[in-house]
Amino acid sequence: MLTLVRFTFPSKNHLAEKPSMSQHVSLDRRSLLTAASAAALWPLANIRIAEAADRRTRTSNDPFQLGIASGDPAPDGFVLWTRLAPDPLNGGGMPAENVRVRWQVATDDGMKNIVRKGVATADKDWAHSVHVEVQGLLPDRTYWYQFEAAGEISPIGRTRTTPAADVMPDRLRFAFASCQHYETGYFNALRHMANEDLHAVVHLGDYIYEGGMSKPRPRQHNSAEIVSLDDYRNRYALYRGDADLQAAHAAFPWIVTWDDHEFDNNCAGEISEQPDVAVSDFLNRRANAYKAYYEHMPLRRSTLPHGPMMQIYRNISYGRLAQFSVLDTRQYRTDQPCGDRNKPACQGVFDPNATLLGDVQEKWLCDGLEASPARWNILAQQVMMARVDRVPGDAVAYSMDQWAGYEAGRKRLIQFLQDRQIANPIVLTGDIHTNWVNDIKVDFDDEQAAAVATEFVGTSITSGGDGGEKRKDTDGVLADNPFVKFYNAERGYVRCEVTPQQWTSDFRVVPIVSKPESDCLTRASFVVEQGVAGAQRV
Repeated sequence: MLTLVRFTFPSKNHLAEKPSMSQHVSLDRRSLLTAASAAALWPLANIRIAEAADRRTRTSNDPFQLGIASGDPAPDGFVLWTRLAPDPLNGGGMPAENVRVRWQVATDDGMKNIVRKGVATADKDWAHSVHVEVQGLLPDRTYWYQFEAAGEISPIGRTRTTPAADVMPDRLRFAFASCQHYETGYFNALRHMANEDLHAVVHLGDYIYEGGMSKPRPRQHNSAEIVSLDDYRNRYALYRGDADLQAAHAAFPWIVTWDDHEFDNNCAGEISEQPDVAVSDFLNRRANAYKAYYEHMPLRRSTLPHGPMMQIYRNISYGRLAQFSVLDTRQYRTDQPCGDRNKPACQGVFDPNATLLGDVQEKWLCDGLEASPARWNILAQQVMMARVDRVPGDAVAYSMDQWAGYEAGRKRLIQFLQDRQIANPIVLTGDIHTNWVNDIKVDFDDEQAAAVATEFVGTSITSGGDGGEKRKDTDGVLADNPFVKFYNAERGYVRCEVTPQQWTSDFRVVPIVSKPESDCLTRASFVVEQGVAGAQRV
């Protein structure tokens, strides 16, 4: 019998009481070619499924210091994750051997009614991480799970399956977040998120930051800028050791994707932001970053990296209510035009061959949207899709790192949504440490053009430090961009409730991240009605 160690979850949570409904790629060619030489230096990704030796490994400290997590939920199961690390910040501290890890899933938080259990291998070549793909469970149900290894017991986590594919659920509640820079503050928002009543969390990237140590800041990184595999592993261990982050992971299944800081700031395909960086060196660093990312995320075996290549774009559905198209706008993109940063549009902005998604991912996305039976079609992605003029007044400047820098691709996608009448497209965005609500149009120069989709941009968990409700440019930005409905620079996350008739987004903010305590409040709420693009404040 496993000893019970548990996180504290909300006492009132009907999601844990009953289900809401019934009980019962290929790679982009350009990236493939440019990465081939670096990939050849790496062995094919191979996590052994066979059990490790049966003798009991013992560790001097608790091997579950990095917590537990679940992710990529499906109607019959989910991924369970942990990483054994008794000395987390110094390579993990595990012996150089594979280790048996026992896992079990129950229908109750006391782990009495066990419905699935087994043994997995914590592979020494993958930082002793564990990714268990649990199957055979009932749809739209809450479950609890726990691990045992090296004579120690993990905390108990809670997770949930998705509704069956042919069911229209009465609601979906989730939160989305991004940009949790450890140095710039405490993860107060995640502590509050862990106490929400949610089915899932969607993380849109910048889970870690790759930079070195900076002073003075509320907290400090644990090394200079990270480059090697050991560097990335130790940085993830620093973040994963945070109690608030662990609590949010243990409370809900997470659906994750990356942005740039999981690898390197403003990366674009195989092109570094810094000049004179050799492609081979850059891709070798990317291979380190991708491997460490997989080792620390609740991802399926289908996303295993092969050297500097890793397909993370995928679909996750909640019955016929919602389909998440989880995107990757970093690995396959062409270089930012106009020298990057906020600039007036140069000729490169309109290059028809420029891309954020790459040809293969774009086709996959469009095919998936066209075939989707979902009432709400959600693009979970990284950078702002609305073409926002960031300089108030007569001057004009657009972010070259966002969709505004790739105008042909942006227009092509929005035109597709309009022409194919994709049902209720919603864009979820992170990256820029501010909250926004935007109407998405094919032509932003036409103020009378109808909205095609709605974009909700979530602020950061901590990046940027303590924020503010209003910035000096707020009034000017709103005046110059009439399709922008909301602009706010506080820290926090966005809580969404989706029903067949309506979408509601609540912008949850924490005034303080420079200290490890802060209240959380709803700064604004917006509603999108089924069949009517564009958000309205409530």
